[in-house]
Amino acid sequence: MKIIVLAGGLSPERDVSLISGAGICRTLRERGHKAFLLDVYLGLPYDSDKLNEVFDLPDAGLEIASGIKTTAPDIEAVRASRPDQSECYLGPNVVELCRLADITFMGLHGSVGENGKMQATFDVLGIKYTGPNSLGCAMSMNKLVAKQVFKMTRVPTPRGTSLTEETKNTPLDELGYYLPLVVKPCSSGSSLGVYICHTEEDYKEAVRRSFDEDHQDEVVIEPFIKGREYACGILAGKALPLVEIIPRDEVFSYENKYQDGGATEICPPVSLDAKTMKKIQRAGEKAFDALRMDVYARADFIVDETDGRFYCLEMNGLPGMTPTSLLPRAALNAGMDYGELCEKIIEESMKVRG
Repeated sequence: MKIIVLAGGLSPERDVSLISGAGICRTLRERGHKAFLLDVYLGLPYDSDKLNEVFDLPDAGLEIASGIKTTAPDIEAVRASRPDQSECYLGPNVVELCRLADITFMGLHGSVGENGKMQATFDVLGIKYTGPNSLGCAMSMNKLVAKQVFKMTRVPTPRGTSLTEETKNTPLDELGYYLPLVVKPCSSGSSLGVYICHTEEDYKEAVRRSFDEDHQDEVVIEPFIKGREYACGILAGKALPLVEIIPRDEVFSYENKYQDGGATEICPPVSLDAKTMKKIQRAGEKAFDALRMDVYARADFIVDETDGRFYCLEMNGLPGMTPTSLLPRAALNAGMDYGELCEKIIEESMKVRG
């Protein structure tokens, strides 16, 4: 198959996306596909009558994923590096190359990649793509909307509310919330802008910073739950084995996620009994269905250390897809290696999109 692996973009998760995309592209080429890694924002300046040649280029576009750091990227520098300085989010030849491909493998993370806009665009253009549909992406990306859906469908989730620029200075007692609290952007990922606040000063600074993260216009606050964290991958509507995440610091931060030694990940967990694991997996499947998702995603849970109750924190529409990411790790425990997982995602996506 001819496959465009779409990655990069302008979200703070740009570099993580490029790493995911490179891993996907390499394994698909190893399995005989004509895959090419393409930056959705920078595109590929190329003669329009020769675009089919791109799928046979020996470097497969992988050079764009070199030199990746563990710190968040300089998005303004990325904007400045685009030669045409166009206001269009899609770079040169992105649409044309995706149309030439049999399918576009979504290696995008954050903002436009996961909020449904790219999926809706491709739906209109008749371009086949991997991963959840536009509606599922849109609802899961907005943490407050997802929380409201979970409550309506009885998926256990922490209570929470949102702040806007107009309400961000409202005293906590008026909101009915009390420290310690978690503050996080309403629509972001990779734990960017997520803060655990134990003091009033911590809280005010966290709100300020979360609004600054990727130019957010809404921030979510919820009670802090101390406990163990688990990732529940969902593939074709069925839960994969759980992965326990033990971060080096109090929060599973951006740096902890993407640097060696940032966290210990155990699959399957030894800290849960089989009955509780099954309950969390069923809740993950229920959350997936409630948000009208398809193909694959990953639900994140926490188990309260005081009473053993578990809560779904959020759903990730396009979770990390490096060979050592949480979803591939869970798939491997289920007997599916990284290349087989990529093939399965393509197979399920083709079923959904004809």
